[in-house]
Amino acid sequence: MVKLGILDYAQIDEGTSAKEALENSVELAQLAESLGYVRFWMAEHHNVPAFASSSPELLMMRIADATERIRVGSGGVMIPHYSPYKVAENFRILEAFHPGRIDLGIGNTVGTAIVNRVLNENKKGKLNYEQSITDLTNYLSDQVDENHRFSGITANPVISTVPDIWVLSTSVRNAKMAAKLGIGYTFGLFPIAGMDKFPIGIQAAETYRNEFKPSRFMPKSKVSIAPFVVVAETNEQAQEYAEALDFWLLGKNNFGYLKEFPSVQTAREYACTEKETAIMKANRNRMVVGDIESVKEQLHTLITQFKADEVLLVPLMPGFEARKKAIELLAGEFLRD
Repeated sequence: MVKLGILDYAQIDEGTSAKEALENSVELAQLAESLGYVRFWMAEHHNVPAFASSSPELLMMRIADATERIRVGSGGVMIPHYSPYKVAENFRILEAFHPGRIDLGIGNTVGTAIVNRVLNENKKGKLNYEQSITDLTNYLSDQVDENHRFSGITANPVISTVPDIWVLSTSVRNAKMAAKLGIGYTFGLFPIAGMDKFPIGIQAAETYRNEFKPSRFMPKSKVSIAPFVVVAETNEQAQEYAEALDFWLLGKNNFGYLKEFPSVQTAREYACTEKETAIMKANRNRMVVGDIESVKEQLHTLITQFKADEVLLVPLMPGFEARKKAIELLAGEFLRD
């Protein structure tokens, strides 16, 4: 049976606060655990007013403390901005407190131009992406030998377990890298529009499985896929919720146009241009939308196409109650005994 996880953004719904959004993430993780989800990941976003998830590591500790079994992770740490050594130390502390429950999901996103500048102020350059992840695996497994440029360094605290490591990607190249390093591979269906991503993703997943080399982090290959999912008790309700996501994904002013995640009413009040209408239509292939029967069928099709071991669901829907209901409906279909 396929396993399910959640990728959460700590979204600030209309009429709510950042504090409420953070508390909602904790409650959503607790609900997901009670329903049988295997993972709950927090995204990393900067300078997006409607998202409170600027530090996934801190949110992870709070959520892991508030839960007992579910794996808690990042989706993903924006590694181009950070020292792999510091990331390794952060995740070793998380793993020390919650052994066997921590996931280190890594992304290659640099964010908007201003975010990129402010996170790299006074830096002369960035590490190669593969070098960053290779360094991370070395630090987390105490494999820094005399040939490493920082020979003699240790990521503290030294512990006996390691987190699961996953690469979040939309490319075959990064699938090859994940396979070589023996870590998990998550193909993001949600980040980009365009039907051409499906054959790329299917090829990436197959390449990853064929070239996977077991490691201390993962003894066998694991492929997950990550779509936006908008599900409700009726198709009509789901389609309404999707209108809010349609509007959000226009990404106006680098997602700074909206200070809160929009309601359906706010989305309907916006006067779209012809170009924006076309963008929203194209963005629909980033989503799985409908009542539970329709969504179940759509997800099964994706799982079959990708031969996915897991699905990382992104329920970016307006209203906390709607998100809770969505993951309950999905659990009822996919996680029944």
